[in-house]
Amino acid sequence: MSVTEQTPRREQTPERAKGRKFSTGFDRFSGVYLWILFIVVFGIWVPSEFLTTSTLHSVAAQQAVTGMIALAVLIPLAAGLYDLSVGATANVSGILTIVMMNNNHWAVVPAILAGILVAVAIGLINSFIVVRLGVNSFIATLGMSSILAAVEVIISSNSQPIPPSSTAWNNFTQTTVFGFQIVVLYLIVLALVLWWLMAHTPVGRYLYAIGGNTEAARLSGVRINRYTTFALVTSATIAGLAGVMFSSLNGPSLDFGGTLLLPAFAAAFLGSTQLIPGRFNVWGTLLAIYVLATGVQGLQLVSGASWLSDMFNGVALIIAVALSIQRSPSQHWHRMKSWFRRGSGKGGDPEAEVPLEELSAAGAAAGSHHSGTGPH
Repeated sequence: MSVTEQTPRREQTPERAKGRKFSTGFDRFSGVYLWILFIVVFGIWVPSEFLTTSTLHSVAAQQAVTGMIALAVLIPLAAGLYDLSVGATANVSGILTIVMMNNNHWAVVPAILAGILVAVAIGLINSFIVVRLGVNSFIATLGMSSILAAVEVIISSNSQPIPPSSTAWNNFTQTTVFGFQIVVLYLIVLALVLWWLMAHTPVGRYLYAIGGNTEAARLSGVRINRYTTFALVTSATIAGLAGVMFSSLNGPSLDFGGTLLLPAFAAAFLGSTQLIPGRFNVWGTLLAIYVLATGVQGLQLVSGASWLSDMFNGVALIIAVALSIQRSPSQHWHRMKSWFRRGSGKGGDPEAEVPLEELSAAGAAAGSHHSGTGPH
């Protein structure tokens, strides 16, 4: 008996030794390597323009709002949902805030609160359409983005508002902290809050459980409808806040939201291959935002082509989705089928939720039957 018990231990020793071998961590930190590569290449190519503090501060500030939009889409993606209305929500919130200050002579704080409250209302409408009417989140938010484009025309009278003259409005995002505009600090604070929420609270774990296997989460007692509502309302609220900040930072614009949507999704999917591969995560998303921004900035300094941003972000989105699927093909294909089947309106809403330990056990059990059909 003692000989047979000792044999497996001797067999496991080489495996443990293999596990201790040095690893470059390329599977988790490829974005960091790519970032370093961009800095080295463009630093050698155009050092007088690229390696400057003004470039650093400009990229950090200009990508702060894009980072907020990326974090906005991250929350629904974690739960297996899509929110394609974040760009339009940001636009409406930003324009409404400026119109309230210019035309109605509102103070800065009430105008900002009005813009954010409108975003919350948009999130509630999105959740009602998805949860109560049973419309797929992709279709519901795509339709909402078109509706909001019309609402924006009505609010603005189809003309771009003039920038408010309020000093407080400009200082809201343009005050400098350690050489960086304060909007960068807002992004860091938002990221810390969302990281804590997603990684260290039951809410985040339930969202990931729903996105990973909706049926297992439902059978475990998770209130699917409640967390779907939370994800969509949170996404819209963050998008509204980002829209207000963009308008303060760059001035009023009627179409900036659409330009932020593609890089936001590209960053969220690329971020899912970083740090915690296979999971949409906050720090991976922010890493992806600034890796993509560094590449775009460098290429624009070299060539001066205005179309590079759209080209670069489009290619990055395709590659990011392909990488996330290839990392675990069967699992990701199952998840993508589940995402497109979400919003069927058949999600239960049990009376009580069970402990996370039971949820994990149920998820593991469901994972053993991964070849079966997706959520109903």
